Amino acid sequence: MTRGELDAAGITDPRLRQSYQCCRALNAAHGKTFFLATRLLAPDQRPAVHALYGFARRADDILDEFHPVLTPDERAARLQVLATQFGAGDTAGEPVLAAVLHTAETYRIPRHLFDAFLTSMRMDLSVTDYPDRDALDRYVYGSAEVIGMQLLPVLGTTGPVAAATRYAALLGKAFQLTNFLRDIDEDLARGRVYLPADELAAHGVDRELLLWCRRHRRVEPRVRRALAEQHEITRAVYACARRGIELLAPRSRPCVETASILYSEILDRIEAREFEVFGHRATVGNGRRIRVGAAGLLRAWRAGRTSGPAPRAGTELLSPLSEIDDPREHG
Repeated sequence: MTRGELDAAGITDPRLRQSYQCCRALNAAHGKTFFLATRLLAPDQRPAVHALYGFARRADDILDEFHPVLTPDERAARLQVLATQFGAGDTAGEPVLAAVLHTAETYRIPRHLFDAFLTSMRMDLSVTDYPDRDALDRYVYGSAEVIGMQLLPVLGTTGPVAAATRYAALLGKAFQLTNFLRDIDEDLARGRVYLPADELAAHGVDRELLLWCRRHRRVEPRVRRALAEQHEITRAVYACARRGIELLAPRSRPCVETASILYSEILDRIEAREFEVFGHRATVGNGRRIRVGAAGLLRAWRAGRTSGPAPRAGTELLSPLSEIDDPREHG
């Protein structure tokens, strides 16, 4: 994290600065689209956004990627330790906690939003299928919608927060539903299916057929029709969520609009490949990211976020892209 961002946010304690820097590094390494979009926020906003991402990423590491030999019980125990430390304000041994606790206090982010997030993370330890849309929505609320609501106090609004809350939750949901479509292959490898079983069954699709597609690296026509339906549902969520961007503080709109454009374009890539999601992970290329990011940067400058001449896209946007090593991104 740049010294200027921490200074702008009034973060002076060396230990706290180190925690925020750790969260920023996690965002840069694992959240391509999200990290680029945060570059369009004002410097004083960025540390808090990185902190919220860092906490979510830490929980995700415990569940999926950190020490892959851990048993589900061991993962559950580690996740409980993280939750207990967060609740007690104990930062020992967890470099992201000081930053996220400071952010939660500074922006008065309700504790129940973090509790809901951790509840959904625990579901990943035992739940591998979702019978219907209601069951999936309960998971999505904690895994994605509350993230949008956590971010809202940092982004700011032009009116009552309650008016913007629904849209913030919906945009988080749209991003998560996009992940579910893009990551079907990876999720099956982990033994999970994040699509409503009854909606798949209406097209003659079940887990066994999805596994067949994964083994043969091609999409059976019934699966293609089922995924096309999920695709349209996700598009509709984006359409509704975008109506809330105008309720955000003007300086935050370019960031959220850019993230929305780039993430929804993952759906374009999936559709363009006729839903061939097995053996290929849909991504938006760096060239397109830079073009959309540069347009967002200009909008941010016009909104009065920056002072002085407009920064050059080559320095503002190529720099964060060069810091990203891991091709996987997590909303």
